[in-house]
Amino acid sequence: MSFSVNSSSTSIYSTSILIMKTSFNLFNYFKYNLPGWVKINTDETARGYPGLVACGSIFRGSIEEFIRVFSVFLDVQTALVAEFYRVIYALEEAQKLDLTNVWLKCDSALVCVAFTVRTNVPWMFRNWWNTCLNYCWKIRFRVTHIFREGNVCADKLANLGFIHRESFHWYNRLPSSLFLKFFINRYSLLMYRFC
Repeated sequence: MSFSVNSSSTSIYSTSILIMKTSFNLFNYFKYNLPGWVKINTDETARGYPGLVACGSIFRGSIEEFIRVFSVFLDVQTALVAEFYRVIYALEEAQKLDLTNVWLKCDSALVCVAFTVRTNVPWMFRNWWNTCLNYCWKIRFRVTHIFREGNVCADKLANLGFIHRESFHWYNRLPSSLFLKFFINRYSLLMYRFC
């Protein structure tokens, strides 16, 4: 059983620096895959504070193959609420799919820290968050902070949440608007976002 929280380094993906429990796994995640693990990238997007919020997640296998994706439109919320919603939704779906090796990648350092410091979780999510943590303790689980440039697929899914305006939408096939970003991300090509 392994549970670790990782923080950013100079690569798009990050290096493990903070370990929970007794396992010690220190290696670079830049191009290495973990056989049998499912990677979940999550992202949210907000238009205003508070404003319209949507989030999305992509589930991929250990060789970056497509499994499933979802997008969620959350109506009027804050970005902080969306950051926790996206991870909670992703972990609930992982539990429904009976996944036992889960590697969560998100671009929110606050959410990564919330796996170790529960006081960072907004009170409205405490029970829901504790349920997700209980699931994480039962499986092999890693959470990693990822920079925005490495999270373009999940970002596109969050934007699809705005377009479709559905409360929850599963895609069993890769949406056509995501093909190019998925290919770029799968082969570790860099994708820069200019603001």
